[in-house]
Amino acid sequence: MAYRAPIDDIAFILNHVVPMGPVAATDRFAEATTDTVDAILTEAGRMATEVLAPLNRAGDLTPARLENGAVRSSPGYAEGFRAIAEGGWIGLSADPAFGGAGLPQTLNVAVGEMMAGACLALQLNPLLTQGQIDALDHHGSEALKALYLPKLISGEWNGTMNLTEPQAGSDVGALTTRAERADDGSYRITGQKIYITWGDSDVNENTCHLVLARLPDGGAGTRGISLFMVPKHLPDDNGRPGVANSLKVVSLEHKLGIHGSPTCVMSFEGAKGWVVGPEHKGMAAMFTMMNAARLAVGMQGVAVGEAALQHAAHYAAERNQMGLIIGHPDVRRMLATGRAEVFAARAICLACAQALDLARATGDAEQAARAAFLTPIAKAYGTDVGCRVADMGVQVHGGMGYVEETGAAQYLRDVRITPIYEGTNGIQAMDLVGRKMMDQGEAALRLIDEVMDGAKAAQATLPDLAGEVWQAAETLREATQALLDQGSADRFAGAVPYLSAFARVLGAHFHLLAAQSGDPARLALARVHVARILPRAAADLVEARVGVADLNAVPDAAFAGAA
Repeated sequence: MAYRAPIDDIAFILNHVVPMGPVAATDRFAEATTDTVDAILTEAGRMATEVLAPLNRAGDLTPARLENGAVRSSPGYAEGFRAIAEGGWIGLSADPAFGGAGLPQTLNVAVGEMMAGACLALQLNPLLTQGQIDALDHHGSEALKALYLPKLISGEWNGTMNLTEPQAGSDVGALTTRAERADDGSYRITGQKIYITWGDSDVNENTCHLVLARLPDGGAGTRGISLFMVPKHLPDDNGRPGVANSLKVVSLEHKLGIHGSPTCVMSFEGAKGWVVGPEHKGMAAMFTMMNAARLAVGMQGVAVGEAALQHAAHYAAERNQMGLIIGHPDVRRMLATGRAEVFAARAICLACAQALDLARATGDAEQAARAAFLTPIAKAYGTDVGCRVADMGVQVHGGMGYVEETGAAQYLRDVRITPIYEGTNGIQAMDLVGRKMMDQGEAALRLIDEVMDGAKAAQATLPDLAGEVWQAAETLREATQALLDQGSADRFAGAVPYLSAFARVLGAHFHLLAAQSGDPARLALARVHVARILPRAAADLVEARVGVADLNAVPDAAFAGAA
């Protein structure tokens, strides 16, 4: 079955659940009128459905390849990327001074979902470029912004993020890539980076690498790391790609999924670069790019979950085994819970984007804190849902799901990377209970208050649902207060179930808002979420409060079966 962009579902959330009204009411985003939002969703959805979706299978079957040191893209990818670039989708939320449209991030995230649902491997190219645009906009010099931003926004050039090294993954501070100052004010970068998404390309005329490296006087750990712009081709006096820089693609990784996305091992051999932001402060600039990418990756999980769900529902409506299997109770359970979770995860991601927009437009510190708190939840829950729903899609297909020709397995293979890259979901959870709780839980408790207030407001019309949501929020509040009294090791041991519980409670809140729209289908899905998904939050919170002692009591040898 061909993918169909979920324009109506996204529009419903932006009208009834996470409304665009407050964002459009700001001076900065006054152009984001209802008509504009509808037009953007419609046109982006058309492109995703008609142009990008047909490329998804081709990219899986004919991966990107390395030939004579250059990456050759999958069939049709160049044309698909051209449609993205010419439509102005890369710069949708970028600064108009450099050619962007200056529209809200909420819209950009929604459009990103439709592109990722259609063809995740290709959507990764503009996603990384958008993150680089954000990093340069916040931290780049005026000269760097003037040279690079118009080219990145137009799609002529693409951007990458170079953090990971063979010995430095989550521990970025262990990197060994070095930088040396040159007499002309530039720098020379030497080292190797791995897992570089779209590290080379024949769909863009230049690839621009943001590279973390350490200067000779940079201190140990992350505090001494600097960030550098290192282009594949050095721009000439006219801003066009000139001579080749001293860098190369060593190899492409052979991956479980996203075969159309070239994942490169990069070698920098005294390559010329320019510092982004102050020396030794590179992590601050890179975190700007990473935080934008984390929300976008959460929506990638939603996107692939949506595509897998559509695929499974279509199969179930045609497969006859003692009647059409879509009528079988267990198949309906899988499809209904999958649809309920996709809705909840999409709403959480859009709520995070809305808070980012309001913080940027108004400078409201509470909205900034809300966005920061929601980011790890959006990333982790969105990608976990994507994996669960894609796995469910294979199960609905039965044996045919395990056969590649049906296409069901590709969704599971493609989405499996999303809980890993841009910070594993375990790291997201530790960030949530660690750094994001340094305010003594204020941001968390404000969100819980919002859920409880929403439940109280719905009590008159939907008392059964409202009561369950209120009680779940109260249990979450108690667990949050208990967590604040724990040491870091105990917090981290329960971080993943705590994040999961928070997401399920937020999902119930958004379903409750949707149920009040008068749409019987929305009410039915809300009942599924509250009856079948929300109760799991209570079990998650029991685990979240156990602490680390029982885990430490298990000897290391037991993990290998040697106990």
